[in-house]
Amino acid sequence: MKARSEGKLAKQICKVVFDHFEKQYSRELGDAWNTVRDILMSPSCWQYAVLLNRFNYPLELEKDLHMKGYHTLFQGSLHYYPKSLKCYLSRTPDRMPSERHQIGNLKKYYLLNAASLLPVLALELRDGEKVLDLCAAPGGKSIALLQCAYPGYLHCNEYDSLRLRWLKQTLESFIPQPLVDVIKVTELDGREIGDAHPETFDKVLVDAPCSNDRSWLFSSDSQKAAYRIRQRRNLPILQIQLLRSQRF
Repeated sequence: MKARSEGKLAKQICKVVFDHFEKQYSRELGDAWNTVRDILMSPSCWQYAVLLNRFNYPLELEKDLHMKGYHTLFQGSLHYYPKSLKCYLSRTPDRMPSERHQIGNLKKYYLLNAASLLPVLALELRDGEKVLDLCAAPGGKSIALLQCAYPGYLHCNEYDSLRLRWLKQTLESFIPQPLVDVIKVTELDGREIGDAHPETFDKVLVDAPCSNDRSWLFSSDSQKAAYRIRQRRNLPILQIQLLRSQRF
């Protein structure tokens, strides 16, 4: 059974991407790459946090998570951690099923990587503040921001049209109508927003486009994966441009 499982996993890995990672990261990370590689290649080891939606609070689900041994993230270890933010992580590798999108019904929870909450918490958002989520899709960090506080204005921007639709659906699935009035969704080049809206925002979240290594490692299209590898070389330039543009 183990051999079959390992064989199946090996077939899923894109050799073009794997060979590139072996060359690049063994040089950059040294011996640490062995550990990183093992986790990267083992989906069963990936940790997905469960972010509860305070706008449709799932009390029974929270009790069930406690029964299953889930624990809250970062509680007591950070000086900013709003009581309204409820995020749980299993002590063993586990992943809950995603909820389906249903028009008119708010979802009870959002699945995300636990580390995704760190930049949200670093903003220390307070009620009434104006905040920009510059590269907002698929919407997890925008949802997390709204679990922390009630902003006076939340601007969610996404330049990619396909990801923009994903963002809109996410917001629709988690945010009640009264809050929709303080949220604006745009499809702008993030490098131009700073000049277009000077001194508008109190805080800006820049989750700049990244290499998304984990997804491409399991890509089923080797040609697209090879193109992505070439494309990712330009990402640091774009990331710097996005960061430098936000002069608020």
